[in-house]
Amino acid sequence: MAHIVTLNTPSREDWLQQLADVITEPHELLRFLALDHHPQLTAGEDARRLFALRVPRAFAQRMKKGDPSDPLLLQVITDRQEFIDAPGYSTDPLDEQSSVVPGLLHKYRNRALLLVKGGCAVNCRYCFRRHFPYQDNQGNKRNWQRALDYIRDHAELDEIIFSGGDPLMAKDHELDWLIGELEAIPHLKRLRIHSRLPVVIPARITEGLCQRLANSRLQVLMVTHINHAQEIDEALRQGIAMLKRAGVTLLNQSVLLRGINDDAATLAALSNALFDAGILPYYLHVLDKVQGAAHFYVSDEAARAIMRQLLGLVSGYLVPKLAREIGGEPSKTPLDLQLRQS
Repeated sequence: MAHIVTLNTPSREDWLQQLADVITEPHELLRFLALDHHPQLTAGEDARRLFALRVPRAFAQRMKKGDPSDPLLLQVITDRQEFIDAPGYSTDPLDEQSSVVPGLLHKYRNRALLLVKGGCAVNCRYCFRRHFPYQDNQGNKRNWQRALDYIRDHAELDEIIFSGGDPLMAKDHELDWLIGELEAIPHLKRLRIHSRLPVVIPARITEGLCQRLANSRLQVLMVTHINHAQEIDEALRQGIAMLKRAGVTLLNQSVLLRGINDDAATLAALSNALFDAGILPYYLHVLDKVQGAAHFYVSDEAARAIMRQLLGLVSGYLVPKLAREIGGEPSKTPLDLQLRQS
């Protein structure tokens, strides 16, 4: 199938320049937010040795200066609790580190995850892939070709999920080639893109990218990763509007995080802000038990109680599915709100 050459359109801004304008030292981020003398925050600086700190300035500008409890800051700032060796936590909580071919995870029967790129625009401290061996699953054409061969040979696959890292770290011309190869596989129907980049750097949603997605024969869905209403600004809303005009279905997944969004009012505000921006709440995940992130954990019992309260605050279509992912299971596992732990 001939590729549609549409990806040289100038972006709304230079997203690559914003991607390079990144804060990598905890003290620099805290100084930017006038929090460099806050003892609880500065005490965790050494945790960057466990998992690098990376925060684009475009995202840091949405944080509230002088607020040590800012929900965006708490998602990305290093914490001394990351050094705790928590029982029941793992470096591979979803049993993902044995891929069928480098960069391809065939976790569910009809769909497979292609790890397009290993890097992210921002490093979230609760990331379940913070220990993932990206060096063995590099996002390059050689590995993509091997993944494409596997996909061609497995007719049960009808959906490919671009994941990572963050798949939108790939440049437009790389995505154009990869999408074109997938379009030529007749048993594929849908392309789903999981990305945090539209949130962290909204300028990543370029006219060229939107035109390419609009021209695809595949049904295209994009799943954003937004945990708090404060992450949604006018630049993001403009990017989402561009995607909607391109015919992309917009969904959101969140993670339930202690001290950040673990109450019904905060989740209600998030659901309303998402819907106002044109995004439907999709999943609310309980924390994947990755080593270094135990301080974000919210128990199943508390999660169910929060969700029961949320049901009374918003319309039913604004209530995401509460679920967890278990390695080796054929699907995500819903947490039934009628069940209670003893």
